[in-house]
Amino acid sequence: MPRYTPAEIEARWQQAWEKDGIFQAVRNADKPKYYVLEMFPYPSGRIHMGHVRNYTMGDVIARYKIATGHNVLHPMGWDAFGMPAENAAMAIGGHPADWTYDNIAEMKKQMKPLGLSIDWSREIATCHPGYYGQQQALFLDFLKEGLVYRKNAVVNWDPVDMTVLANEQVENGCGWRSGAPVERRELTQWFFKISDHSEELLSALDSLDNWPAKVKLMQANWIGKSRGLQFAFSTIEAPEGFDRIEVYTTRPDTLLGASFVGISPDHPLAKTLERDDEAVAAFCAECRKGGTTEEAIETAEKLGYDTGIRVRHPFDTAHELPVYIANFILMDYGTGAIFGCPGHDQRDFDFASKYDLPIISTFLPSEDASPKLAEAFVPQKSEKVFYNRGFAGNQWQTGEDAVDAAIAFCEENGIGQGVTKYRLRDWGLSRQRYWGCPIPVVHCDDCGVVPEKKENLPIELPYDVTFDTPGNPLDRHPTWRNCACPTCGKDALRETD
Repeated sequence: MPRYTPAEIEARWQQAWEKDGIFQAVRNADKPKYYVLEMFPYPSGRIHMGHVRNYTMGDVIARYKIATGHNVLHPMGWDAFGMPAENAAMAIGGHPADWTYDNIAEMKKQMKPLGLSIDWSREIATCHPGYYGQQQALFLDFLKEGLVYRKNAVVNWDPVDMTVLANEQVENGCGWRSGAPVERRELTQWFFKISDHSEELLSALDSLDNWPAKVKLMQANWIGKSRGLQFAFSTIEAPEGFDRIEVYTTRPDTLLGASFVGISPDHPLAKTLERDDEAVAAFCAECRKGGTTEEAIETAEKLGYDTGIRVRHPFDTAHELPVYIANFILMDYGTGAIFGCPGHDQRDFDFASKYDLPIISTFLPSEDASPKLAEAFVPQKSEKVFYNRGFAGNQWQTGEDAVDAAIAFCEENGIGQGVTKYRLRDWGLSRQRYWGCPIPVVHCDDCGVVPEKKENLPIELPYDVTFDTPGNPLDRHPTWRNCACPTCGKDALRETD
């Protein structure tokens, strides 16, 4: 029997498949349709065993469906936009487009010998205007329906790459590519309004019958539905316009354990104070050098600045609490302000220990347990505990029952209102400087932010840009930004975000 030689035999058959176009999808109403799409690879220039595994699995499914009489569409694409291409261009003196398409050609050459059942006639790259023009059309549809909007937001800023980073791109407080310490900055950003669909996303998890339970739990925690109390502390000797500090808490049952109020460095009160106080400004600036990820916040040393402002406890107006600016409070969750209960939150416990603030227990594991704590007592909400400083419900009750009772008590007494919130945040759009899909809007002095007309799509990236200076090359381009307003026809500027 002759020896099997893959390089000779497989290449011959692959050439025959390509010549006859046996994997090209054609319309055939007599066959059931089946669509196979693996995740697009980033065109780094080299395939690895992860690619081989991924596309082999897709190939097996596609071939099986072909064999069982289906009309299979199995295309290929390249996830081709992104900052690595721009950084490579800066490093080697080339252009992101050239670097990207050269890498695509190289990876395609490496993938072809695998003999995958891919319809290469339907190959696309996300950096091609024909593709991202469709993205721009979708953006305009979202904008028309109110599902895309602009707002000021605190973001992770990489001072070396000079770009916004997603939380997932921040590693140990540093940018994933540059390694530079990430800073918090407030910038105007575009967002997808996914938070409007929080409850729908959460309830839809119940329909995913074949998903692993731990994955569904992770998704539920990411959406993060919570029931809590929103109320206000009245302030003492605060700047004009700040007679109240609004707080949202998921543990209103611990209100009698409050020992301080904390606000974010980006809270309006903190911003007002830093305008007139150099020490406050310096502290807030130092806080903003940290990332916005939960990991960065949790692992950083807990720091605070005593503003000198006091608030009155809602249950006892004679009892005053200090107001601190704290580096572990983010503006984009709740109200950007908290009350600290060191007895039942380890983060608050560490903070109170550092600044010599009272540590008060509101519940204990048993009636004879000591209220003096060596660390925060944080049982599961489903666990029954003894409320030594409770104000609603039974002395022995679960945290869940105590929260419900506390909300009811506060509502009945005009202290606050029960509120349902979600941890899920609106999804920020970060174009990664130059090498990304241009956002199809213009800025007009008369008309404001105006969507581009669909007949003008795609809005293509200019090729003649330079990368010798940090920042966004589109901001420096001599002509690309200049355009006519689609509404009034006057001079306007394209969006470069």
